[in-house]
Amino acid sequence: MGRNLQSSNRLRPVDLARGHGLSTQAIRNYEEAGILPAAGRTPHGYRTYTSLHAGALRAFLALVPGHGHRTATSIMRAVNQGAVDGAFRLIDESHAQLLDDRQTLQAVESALRDLEPTMAPEPGAGSESAAVSGPGGTFIGPLADRLGIRPATLRKWERAGLMRPHRDPRTGYRVYDEADVRDARLAHQLRRGGYLLEQIAPLIAQVRAAGGLEPLEAALCDWHGRLSARGRAMLTGAAELEAYLQERG
Repeated sequence: MGRNLQSSNRLRPVDLARGHGLSTQAIRNYEEAGILPAAGRTPHGYRTYTSLHAGALRAFLALVPGHGHRTATSIMRAVNQGAVDGAFRLIDESHAQLLDDRQTLQAVESALRDLEPTMAPEPGAGSESAAVSGPGGTFIGPLADRLGIRPATLRKWERAGLMRPHRDPRTGYRVYDEADVRDARLAHQLRRGGYLLEQIAPLIAQVRAAGGLEPLEAALCDWHGRLSARGRAMLTGAAELEAYLQERG
């Protein structure tokens, strides 16, 4: 029976699965999710697939590295429902996000170039009054607004060692001097770049201690590499999706 299915360009779930190192259950799940078109059925009720399903599977698996599983699923579902413009819009949004991430990386690099060799002063005599009256001093609310985050996030970053604000001696409020603002901005940009707090804290600490940018060079190089890999994966996904669209006619 399997030979007859193959000779008529029909594939069993196991045939489709083996070619991509997947399980037959994964193939069924992809069909139920709308990633694959609905399967045909034999007189006995068994699923059968064709080269069109194989093309859909190749397109989906190629889209995932560049767009992520959720967006790739939405793209394939839109195509299979005939909403091709909706699929293109999702692809455009992914490309826009990639561009935004590139601009974020550029902003981080720009911020690093502007770093002064003198790091934030250690807390000591006169440091609190300097934080209040010196240039760039700000409280937690205005700084949070400037970064577009909640004050609770800044407090969390402080607990993680990302910054060391002083206290206003009159009110007890946190005061962020220029170095603290710089560290908060770097933390914010690196978080947008996908780095975890436990990865960011030692980088900022090393920058403070070393008075240079060398500790961040490896992270920035890795960030560049990940963005380039994502962009190339989008190209691969686009080629497979175009082939699938051509096969659908």
